[in-house]
Amino acid sequence: GARSARGTHAFSGSWGVRGGAGARYVSVEPLKPQDSFIPRHNSSNEQEVKEMLSLTGYESVEALIDATVPTSIRREPLAMGKYTEPLSESDHLKNFKAMASKNKLYKTYLGMGYYGTHTPSVIVRNLLENPGWYTQYTPYQAEISQGRLESLLNFQTMITDLTAMPLSNSSLLDE
Repeated sequence: GARSARGTHAFSGSWGVRGGAGARYVSVEPLKPQDSFIPRHNSSNEQEVKEMLSLTGYESVEALIDATVPTSIRREPLAMGKYTEPLSESDHLKNFKAMASKNKLYKTYLGMGYYGTHTPSVIVRNLLENPGWYTQYTPYQAEISQGRLESLLNFQTMITDLTAMPLSNSSLLDE
């Protein structure tokens, strides 16, 4: 049980907030793990499917597919053996981790100039993974130039901070 200002009360699947004329109980059921993908999947429910079929004039989803998808591009379902049956999310993750544990790690030989160096996480996070350095569309030359200038300024600022020198130099001539 739990102690409140007005006494002791037990919790059984929900919690209560005492106040005013009575208690307000809130279910914790939605906070419990959802072990299945289906309840979390945004899909059509039965009523929405019926409404869609009535609007399109077909009796079933299969009839709608038959009328709209040419047979020349259809493919029979893949026979996946034991992987055909649906799994709960936790069972899938367990199987996936078991398969992944069978991977073998080999030494890579990437060629000349590659050294297995450590890149500090602050550099990775703020320079390599910073979305401000790239865009989702094809950048114009001016944008690329601006990004390069900004990286040079950041590098020069870092060097002056680390060395306590009044200025530093940098270039991208070695690219």
